[in-house]
Parts: sequence; C-alpha cells; structure tokens
Amino acid sequence: MQENTCRFSDLMDDDCWVSGCLNLCMKLDRYDLLILRTLARDGRITKSRLAEEANLSISPAWERVRRLEVSGLIRGYRADVDWSHVFKGSRVVVEVTLGRHTAHDLRRFEERVMAAPEVVRCHATGGGVDYVMEVLSRDIDHYQRFIDRLLTEELGIERYFTYIVTKIVKHDGLSSEPSWIDEGTSGK
Repeated sequence: MQENTCRFSDLMDDDCWVSGCLNLCMKLDRYDLLILRTLARDGRITKSRLAEEANLSISPAWERVRRLEVSGLIRGYRADVDWSHVFKGSRVVVEVTLGRHTAHDLRRFEERVMAAPEVVRCHATGGGVDYVMEVLSRDIDHYQRFIDRLLTEELGIERYFTYIVTKIVKHDGLSSEPSWIDEGTSGK
C-alpha cells in the first residue's frame, strides 16, 4: 500500500491515490471521478441515472458510491439553498492575521471559529493573512458584536480587515470540481 498522500498531478493519469479520512489509501479511476463529478452537480440523482452517467450498471455504480462515502471522499449530501430569498442580513468577508503562529494558537483560533454559527466558511491561507472567513450576520451591528467577542476572547488576533459583500458574482455550489480533471480523464 502506498503512503498516505494525495498527489493532485496524478489526477491527470487514468487513476490516482487519494488519502481517505480513515487513514487508508484508495485508488480512484475514471469511473470514480465521473461519479464524484456527477454527485457534486446533483446529489439527488437517481441510482439508474448515476449509473448511466458513469457508463456502469446500477450495482457497480452504487457499490462505488458506498466505497466513496465510507472513505470520506463523499462527506454528505446537501441542498444548495438560495439563502438570499430567506436571509436579508449581512454577508462579510474577514481577513484575520494572528500575532503568533504556534500550533496551540492556530488550533485555539480554529476551534473557536468552528464553534461560531456566524462563520459559514473559513480558509487557512498562506501569504499576507492567516485566515479568510465568510460571516453571516443579521446586520452590521451583529457582525461587529461578533468580532468584538472574538477580540476579547484573546484568540491571538493581531489584526483583521472587514469587507462587506455587496453582490455575489459567482456561486457554483458547495463542492466545485477542479476544471482540469476532465483533461486527465477524457477520452480514456
């Protein structure tokens, strides 16, 4: 068995090794990639339609789905809700830089962010800032109270920058597939 790593360059070949959350490596082939791509577009697709899309019969296609679920590559199925019709609050992008970068400081900040219902996305980044968060709040005052709480909790935030979202220009769902996957699997 190969070491527990994922080489994205391998996606350009017929198959690749991916590290699953169960600390196991599993081999992906073009059928697995087709299934993942199809389910990322439509999580409610029928078994028969999925099998047709993957060019497999129903049983083998469904067995592959179960294997992808057990491995952790498929983390769940969700509805792509257009919250703008329900939620009239503020959407805010926040860049956060921590004062120190010890494992303890990073873990403490990340655990707090994961527990905050206001934070809908948070990315650890390299470069000029440590984290980029997307925050949903009832209004700007609610957002400011949230940030003030984070600052008083001594999470090591050295500085933060707030950007109010005025319009979402592109939204293509929760799990965007890399456009280059087709290059490695088409025509094989």
